[in-house]
Amino acid sequence: MEIKDIKTIDKSNNCHSPTQPPSKKGIDKLNMRKAILDFPKQFEKDLGFTKKIKGNFENVIICGMGGSTIGANLLVLYLKEKNELRTPIIIHRSYGLPKLTSKKSLIIPISFSGNTAETISSLKEAIKKKFKVIPITTNGKIEKICKKNNILFLKIPKDNLQPRMATGYLFSALLKIFREANFISEPTKNISLMVKNLKVERNYENLGKKIAKSLIGSIPLIYASERFKSLAYIWKIKFNENSKTPAFCNYFPELNHNEMVGFEKAQNFHILILRDKDDDSRILKRMKLFSQLMRIKKIKVDFIEISGKDILYKIFSTLALGDWVSYYLALEYKVDPTPVKIIEEFKKKLKE
Repeated sequence: MEIKDIKTIDKSNNCHSPTQPPSKKGIDKLNMRKAILDFPKQFEKDLGFTKKIKGNFENVIICGMGGSTIGANLLVLYLKEKNELRTPIIIHRSYGLPKLTSKKSLIIPISFSGNTAETISSLKEAIKKKFKVIPITTNGKIEKICKKNNILFLKIPKDNLQPRMATGYLFSALLKIFREANFISEPTKNISLMVKNLKVERNYENLGKKIAKSLIGSIPLIYASERFKSLAYIWKIKFNENSKTPAFCNYFPELNHNEMVGFEKAQNFHILILRDKDDDSRILKRMKLFSQLMRIKKIKVDFIEISGKDILYKIFSTLALGDWVSYYLALEYKVDPTPVKIIEEFKKKLKE
């Protein structure tokens, strides 16, 4: 994959820039760097799920929260690009089940930990109403509930990962279920090629480090076309959880009708536009004009080029770069990228 380098950015206003380069060994205590390097291997793991799923399903309801649903976002993107989205997919991020759920729905609760309260409530409601349900988890309460009720579930490896770093497992698990339900054709060859290309690409880490340095002291805003809005959303998540910094996302052309007005008084933002040369020419024109207007207002703007011929490679190479950017930004801020202490604290207080 060719990634066009970002432009050199004036960092004179970076108030948080450290005087010395950060130490990976001293800050990255749980070794997220290894998790990023090992990411392609997740697609090569045999998940051991070969049970045919029978049913005349009208839709698929994927229930989950946070990093556990990243794979679902990417599945929708992938199937749309391959023109294989034959069965409507609803991603439900809350308690219970959406109102349109019925006996003709295939429900897939996803919780990497197996202990997500909202996802457990979705599973319990599906069981109570005797809907067809196939959970995805590593263990936890969801595994226990499935075994107690003799429910088929797909178990994925935990590998001491945070949910947001297990996207390969989660995406593969969803693909497996969709294949066994005969919703899609087998994408094995495309996945193998994507994994091979990811393994040999060596530029991501260095480019990620460079982009991270340009972001010090700024709030990242990640924009993309409507096609790739899920990639912008995932980059935002990685900045939040890895870099421990606010970040926001939006997409073209919608942001041209509202959000761009907010830059009349904006300061301290750095816009990253994920751009694919195959996007609609009208969208590409909007991106270019928008960047010009923002630079006139002294807002930092850089383009991150999405390239490659295959959609799987476009998706996962762009995510790999996002991992490196958020990882090195965490090191610049001298925070361990893996723990999410405030989320764990919040969960504890909910139980009080």
